[in-house]
Amino acid sequence: MIMAELIPINIVIGDRTYRIKTKPSDEEAIRRTLKTINEKIVEFKTQFAGKDMQDYIAMVMIWFATQGGSETNPGLEKEMTDALLKMEQQLDKMK
Repeated sequence: MIMAELIPINIVIGDRTYRIKTKPSDEEAIRRTLKTINEKIVEFKTQFAGKDMQDYIAMVMIWFATQGGSETNPGLEKEMTDALLKMEQQLDKMK
């Protein structure tokens, strides 16, 4: 079985851009997920003024993890988890 070729895409979470690789068939789902994540960041910013971006991203990660992920597939879920962990590590370096 030949593994599907991965394509690089730029994603934006919060105010940061990240480059990840994904299967072309997963790109649309990733972009929909990112739209939801970024909308939730804006929502949490209005509800909890004065926090920093890392706090908002952490809140969204908790919210996202508790939603059940009914629309995601395991491969996409792992890729999103990896991307979120990478972002968290980069944010921790900024402290």
